[in-house]
Amino acid sequence: MKKNWYQKELVIKSTQKRRGDNNNRKDVRKIQSWLTLYSIQNPHSGTATDIDGDFGPATERAVKNFQREKGVVEDGVVTQEMFDLLCFNLKDAFDKPLLSDNLRDLVIEAAEAHLKNHPFELIIGGESNSGPWVRSYMDGNDGTPWYWCMGFVQAIIDQAASVLDKNFKTLMPNTYSCDTVGTIGLNKGLLTRYTKLRKDTSLIKPGDIFLIQKSSFDWVHTGIIISINDDVIETIEGNTNIAGSRNGVAVLKRTRNLKKSKIDVFSIEPLV
Repeated sequence: MKKNWYQKELVIKSTQKRRGDNNNRKDVRKIQSWLTLYSIQNPHSGTATDIDGDFGPATERAVKNFQREKGVVEDGVVTQEMFDLLCFNLKDAFDKPLLSDNLRDLVIEAAEAHLKNHPFELIIGGESNSGPWVRSYMDGNDGTPWYWCMGFVQAIIDQAASVLDKNFKTLMPNTYSCDTVGTIGLNKGLLTRYTKLRKDTSLIKPGDIFLIQKSSFDWVHTGIIISINDDVIETIEGNTNIAGSRNGVAVLKRTRNLKKSKIDVFSIEPLV
């Protein structure tokens, strides 16, 4: 895989604990991030805590609460083994072997694997679009300006293509910009405009990339198409919410009406 920053999110430099001699603020923030992410899916757990890099009594209590949830010794200490439990979802999303035998099915399988593991952004230091999931999709970048929908799409395409020993960069450059991908699609003849798609939805195939058009050369959101039914596409997309925002908080599965949005489609066929 070309987009492999996620591997850095799976490790801490040393054991972290309250008053630990080897405490590292960056690693403590990682721990606090995963504790908070766990609390989003398990609101009863008592693991939500400040993400400030300080391994104080609140973080220690949150770690013990997580350990109780997992049925392990409640000592409040985070070894690499304990951190593996904290960040399991990220590793599962990126490293669990994909079983499909063709690119389009691999793209869908990878997108569904990420969806199942609940990628979610955090607010850290007052900055949205932050946290380990965002950095994994955005090659280490996070913070309010880093809209991560295209980072998510390219991570999925990269993961799927790598199974077949293909390089997603032959299709498009590594970019976080919908405009860049849309323009390249036009130049390569891979982007079909919404006006044409509304007349012939058979031009859309599962695994292709949708781009929501604001104007002819300006696209504001993207995601993976997983199925097409009449005038409706089902999608898996990052940095969205239940309203379909281009700057939401999570990876979600959505339905989109082709007749109500200006949805262009970028074909991945050259990689197939």
